[in-house]
Amino acid sequence: MSLFENTLAQINEAAGIMQLDENIKEVISHPKKMLQVSVPVKMDDGKVKVFKGYRVQHSDVRGPCKGGIRYHWQVDIEEVKALATWMSMKCAVVNIPYGGGKGGVECNPKELSDAEMERLSRGYIDAISQIVGPELDIPAPDVYTNAQVMAWFADEFSKIKGKPSIGVVTGKPLEFGGSLGRNTATAQGGVYVLLKYLRDNDIDPKGLKVVVQGFGNAGMFGATILHKEGLKIIGVSDSKGGIYKEEGFDPNAVFDVKKSKGSVQDFEGVEKITNEELIEKDCDVLVLAALENQVHKDNAQNIKGKIILELANGPITPEGDEILVKNEIEVIPDILANAGGVTVSYFEWVQNLANFYWTEEEVQQKLKPIMEKALADVLTMKNKYRSSMRQAAFIVAIKRIEDTMKLRGIV
Repeated sequence: MSLFENTLAQINEAAGIMQLDENIKEVISHPKKMLQVSVPVKMDDGKVKVFKGYRVQHSDVRGPCKGGIRYHWQVDIEEVKALATWMSMKCAVVNIPYGGGKGGVECNPKELSDAEMERLSRGYIDAISQIVGPELDIPAPDVYTNAQVMAWFADEFSKIKGKPSIGVVTGKPLEFGGSLGRNTATAQGGVYVLLKYLRDNDIDPKGLKVVVQGFGNAGMFGATILHKEGLKIIGVSDSKGGIYKEEGFDPNAVFDVKKSKGSVQDFEGVEKITNEELIEKDCDVLVLAALENQVHKDNAQNIKGKIILELANGPITPEGDEILVKNEIEVIPDILANAGGVTVSYFEWVQNLANFYWTEEEVQQKLKPIMEKALADVLTMKNKYRSSMRQAAFIVAIKRIEDTMKLRGIV
């Protein structure tokens, strides 16, 4: 089953529970627009290599499309379709005025020099420039893209349009229209949701054992913020493998080692394990912050975390979900848990349009109530339909999209 088929299965499941109008389901099951581009790049050795790129716009019913761009060797159109659809759901769950979009380039960034990355980035934004823009579709960073890539995008797009258009992307450097709090937003938003969930269930977060799969932006900041809140980080991993120590460790120290030596596995005084072994460790909270399909029918039975926080997109397959539900493991789903990133991206976009910028305190004051309200909305639906939290999150999102479609006369 492809990632997009997984997404359709989630939509169908929620649609069945809420008895969604078939016409609405038919519309949201198909992306509105899909663009495939070829991006020729002159490499450092003088040869030209052509990279395949994509941009998918799932829905603009509730506002401009919004979603990241990833550079990865496994990017394909099915993955991008799924991620764009999830973005529509994610924006609707937190009730910000966006639809969903997503993009990607099939490449291995680890094999590209900085100069090649810049030429690729400028070539890609040029190739998709007719369908993106501050009022149309606003990309952002994703896997293996960052603030520097966004700066290249914004600069190139501004040249194409002949005027400053930095609002075309979010996740930019602070010096070039970025927002304070954006770098940590995905993790911080997830932590706000997790802590509110724990409080609502009378669970003291202090000392809870946490395993974090994925030590990129979301996972690293997730680990450090949770550590600061008094939870105990007992395991983390990156693409090269994981580390584990039952007594816990300081993720800030792990980050320093990863930054200087290249991997969390270079950290000393801990047990070296695989990613697969890490996610099966006994813990109170399992944070999934890596890639898709990490928990599936073959390993879901082995998951011992009591609560799963999905900071990654689609880390659990539908088959894995079924097993987790049977085992009474609570999953705080991606379209809720990691929506802090797109929420602060929305803040950045608003600041760009107004050319007026907020303090980090203002950003956090606005982010926290949005995330906590989204959790409350999801839990209300969960109780109403006696569903899983993922099903409830999809129901919240689909209902908001449905309402707007009917108001606009689309169906």
